[in-house]
This record gives sequence, C-alpha cells and structure tokens, in this order.
Amino acid sequence: MIYKCLIIDDEELARELIETHLSQLTDFELVASCGSAIEASSILQQQTIDLLFLDIEMPVLSGTEFFKNLIQKPKVIFTTAYRDYALDGFELNAVDYLLKPINFSRFFRAIEKFKDQQDTVTKEFTITSTNLEENYIFVTKNRKKIKIVFSDILYIESLKDYVKIHLANESHTVKFSISAFEKELDNRFIRIHRSYIINRNKITAYTKNDIEINAIEIPLGESYKTNIRKMLEI
Repeated sequence: MIYKCLIIDDEELARELIETHLSQLTDFELVASCGSAIEASSILQQQTIDLLFLDIEMPVLSGTEFFKNLIQKPKVIFTTAYRDYALDGFELNAVDYLLKPINFSRFFRAIEKFKDQQDTVTKEFTITSTNLEENYIFVTKNRKKIKIVFSDILYIESLKDYVKIHLANESHTVKFSISAFEKELDNRFIRIHRSYIINRNKITAYTKNDIEINAIEIPLGESYKTNIRKMLEI
C-alpha cells in the first residue's frame, strides 16, 4: 500500500528535511509540500491524504488550530521546535510529535507508529472475493462478522477514520480509510468525491453537480467531475 503524505511547514529547510526522509521510504508518496495551512487547504479538499506532517508554530493559523477545523482529518504527525506543544499535539490524537531538527532515526520511529496503527485498523476488516458477481466482504461489528454482498451496497461514506457502508435498509460503520476501502472494491464502484464512493449500478438520476441514489443526493467533487461526466456522458 502507498500512503499519501502532505507536509505543512512555513520553514523551507524543515520541509526539505522531511521530504528527504520520506524519499527513503518506498511506501510513502509526497503529494505536496506547503508553506502555509491556507495553501494546504485546497489540496486537502481535492485529495485524500493518509498522513499529514504539520508544523504547530506557524503565522496566521497555527497547526493545531488548522487541524481542529478540518472536517476530514488524516493521521497527523506534529512537528515543532518547542517541547511545550507536545501535550496539545497528543490531545488531538496525533500519531507522534517530532522535535526539530528531526533526525532520520526519530522520524522512522514515528513512521513505524503510523504503520502499526494502520495495521490495527486493517485487522478489524477482512475481505473475501469469489467472482465479480458474488464479491462480498465481512465487516466486524460487536465481535460478529457480518457478510455484505457488493451488489447490495448503495454507496460508501467516509467518516474520518471510518467508513459507513450504506445498504437499502441498513448501514454498517467500520474502522477503515475510504482510500484503502476503495482499493478492495471492483469496477462497479466509482469514487465521486473525497468522501463518497458509489455503486454505479444504483444511480437513479444525476446532474452536473450531484448523483442521486434513490432519494439521496451525493455531491460530485471538483477533482472527480471530469471523469464522472465522461462516464455518464453529461
């Protein structure tokens, strides 16, 4: 699995150091490196980020304030030159808190903590495939494994670290990132928004800005519109 990363730090040298560290890891992709939280906002609206390296002490908007205001929160590793901010970082459920200048050994330990958390999430969810018509998943709920057939899924919604699987008469929430979930689905499913994947066989109506599945209107994300319009010939 490739984890998508974003760096936000107003210090160019600090960004370059993290970029160098990341370049030594084969399973991490740097999506962008931003000098401010405002610059990063548009990227977070368009793409799903798995891991955020976020400087706490920045002008205009601090890293912690920026993170608190995010609706969809990726995993975060806070970076700072000040020890006093450590408690703030961990209160926001950060993966780790790195003091600058960040050496590779300490950076690698933080990365391992992130990967351990991802493995824990993955173990809560299993998928068994048979064929394109009979694909199904087992989700864990109250220690019970519940079978969900792909063809019964209307759409999937991202809820921070969880996904909500919507069926016709019920839904199931499981701890899993929507990007990881997307990779396990077959080609009847399509991502139409950073927070939504739909079963294209369940579409009942559409416009240039949203898709309807029965009475549910699901918005099209700006970065997904071109592909969706081409698929639907809008």
